Amino acid sequence: MMIPANAHVYDLEQPRYFGAPTFPSHAPGYVYTLHRHHERGMNEARTGASGFMYTTEHSGTHIDALCHQAEHLRLYGGVEIDARIQTSQGFTALGAETIEPLVTRGILLDIARLRGVDRIGAGQPITQEDLEAAEREQGVVVEQGDVALLRTGNGALWQDSTTYLQAGGASADASSWLASRGVRAVGADNVAWDEVGVVDPDLKVTLPGHVILLVRHGIYIIENLFLEELARDQRYEFTFICLPLKLRGATGSPVRPIAIAS
Repeated sequence: MMIPANAHVYDLEQPRYFGAPTFPSHAPGYVYTLHRHHERGMNEARTGASGFMYTTEHSGTHIDALCHQAEHLRLYGGVEIDARIQTSQGFTALGAETIEPLVTRGILLDIARLRGVDRIGAGQPITQEDLEAAEREQGVVVEQGDVALLRTGNGALWQDSTTYLQAGGASADASSWLASRGVRAVGADNVAWDEVGVVDPDLKVTLPGHVILLVRHGIYIIENLFLEELARDQRYEFTFICLPLKLRGATGSPVRPIAIAS
């Protein structure tokens, strides 16, 4: 794919480091240590350094694989979880290695701007009504095959882990609305797409969007995005590129997504 000379490439990944915001069940998230150092006294002028990286699939900017969530112990497509599917070395179906590269149209729905706030905090769920209003306000329409990104404004607070983890998220009806549009994936600048710890009154589960999107519709979720520059420039429609790692059997993958806008 040729990138036009006047195009701007937006990096949508947050930096990775120990202490970055992490969903509690995935702590410590990310650890990096040097195990080989540049040192004096070596036998030649050239020296080398290398490190060890320990991370959960769901720390930092990442994409959820379809094996990440289940409903009544069934994955997307009705795949029943048993010892053949769920093993000590990962899943034999719907793992991260099965996620195809995402190269498609992206749509940013800037919900924080729509509401006239810097950030959307806990207890302020993003609803279907918000998504429809953002479409009208921005002059865009979410269509089949798109990747829809929701801006809560919390991506600007990545260095403030405590506040970042108190972000709002998508309600169940917002997730259902996006699923009805036939999107290929969704994403947000918060830790879990949904609001953390809130039980949906209809589904009777926390993280209802994970059930609706991953399990019921096979729609991927990308979390911990950086959307501030896209929002600043009001780039609401763009080419979205996201390349998950081929981590066999993993429930997700770190990613470095980009948006290309003319």
